[in-house]
This record gives sequence, C-alpha cells and structure tokens, in this order.
Amino acid sequence: MKEAAGEANMTVITIVLIAIVLAVGTVIVTNMMNSAENSTACTACGGFWTGGRCQVSETDTTLVNFDACRAQ
Repeated sequence: MKEAAGEANMTVITIVLIAIVLAVGTVIVTNMMNSAENSTACTACGGFWTGGRCQVSETDTTLVNFDACRAQ
C-alpha cells in the first residue's frame, strides 16, 4: 500500500510541476510576442524599438506614436 501512495504522490508532484512550467512558459512567450508586435509596428512607422520605446533615430529621442500603425 505504501508503494501505491508514493506513486500517487509522485504523479501529483509531476502534474503540478508540468502546470508550473506551462504557466511560466505562457507568460514568457506572451511577453516575447508583444515585444515583437511593438517592434514591428514601430519599424512600420519609420522608427526603431529600443529600451521599450519607439524612437525616430538614435540621436533624436522623440517618441513615435505607433498606436496607429498597430491598429492597421
């Protein structure tokens, strides 16, 4: 009986670990997809994505309003 209980515990632990890995993976992939979408929209508007912002050029720190490009 002890073997069966131990095996059931290992099954539960395995399922919980798989769920944790899936949750973390989902968050990471979602963030990567959002970042790629923002970078693409910024480039389409003529800017470049750096430091979480869309800038016109490296010397000009004016931010590009790329929300309109994202909507297209």
